[in-house]
Amino acid sequence: MTETAVYAAGGVVWRRVEGKLRILLIHRTKYRDLTLPKGKVDPGETLAETAVREIREETGIRVALGVPVGVSRYRMPNSRTKIVHYWAAEATDAAVRTSSFVPNKEVAAIEWVSMKKARKHLSYPVDIEILDEFARIVDEQALPTFPIVVLRHGKARSREEWDGIDTDRPLTARGRKQAQAIVGPLLAFGVRRVLSSPAERCVRTATPIAQAVGQRVQLTADISQDAWEQGHADARAVIGQRVRARKPVVLTSHSPVLPSLLHELALATGTMSGSYLGSASTLEPGAFSVAHVPVEHPGAGIVAIETHEPRA
Repeated sequence: MTETAVYAAGGVVWRRVEGKLRILLIHRTKYRDLTLPKGKVDPGETLAETAVREIREETGIRVALGVPVGVSRYRMPNSRTKIVHYWAAEATDAAVRTSSFVPNKEVAAIEWVSMKKARKHLSYPVDIEILDEFARIVDEQALPTFPIVVLRHGKARSREEWDGIDTDRPLTARGRKQAQAIVGPLLAFGVRRVLSSPAERCVRTATPIAQAVGQRVQLTADISQDAWEQGHADARAVIGQRVRARKPVVLTSHSPVLPSLLHELALATGTMSGSYLGSASTLEPGAFSVAHVPVEHPGAGIVAIETHEPRA
């Protein structure tokens, strides 16, 4: 019988101190090693939620995830394969000041070090590979990034089953579960604002995450399916505004509109077109794609796009 893999997640936590880049490493008590913060997925968690939780538990620092920086795979002593997903995660000055870290039975100490020192002293080659990918992004001057998230509404009643107007079609029970399930993963990326098509199914999908960040859902017909079908949608205006704002945002819309949103995002950021845009816009109900855009040079192109499937 083949053993199932063990999944985990973590991050390359970084900050700038007097203009110099510093990486956060942890000294683990039991293993007497120096490594990146990471840990195993808890039941019901997504990898993004795990990364944020483990970073906080091991370092005391609250972070939002930035660009993905790789996946490590290695054989554990019990012969099972461990697969660890990593993201870059900036530690703000406020997060560092309010860190709750104290030495404990798992982590003896945390240490901010230079990239050169981190590469020299990390205990495992797989960690160095992750650091090298992070360094590549640093060399491209692509940090920090901000996320623009495109979210397809949760599962809704079908048109055939609905007698009312299309914009009033409600979410199914599964759709309502999906709307709740995406809150944790979206919070992991530091979402602050939530925009939505006025359609009932989109608004109800967007409401739980908006409530979680203490905001109202901002409605815009420019990304509605009705406007798209009538030729009045204006994805370009919405995307342009969000790129200029340079703040984390969720855009909740419909399957036919999503390709336009990704296409306009590529144009607004000077990103080369490719099949990856189609993949990122072909979403199941309740799924979302995260486009990581450089804060300082948004016209330099999207750094990475990742897609997250619904749990419910």
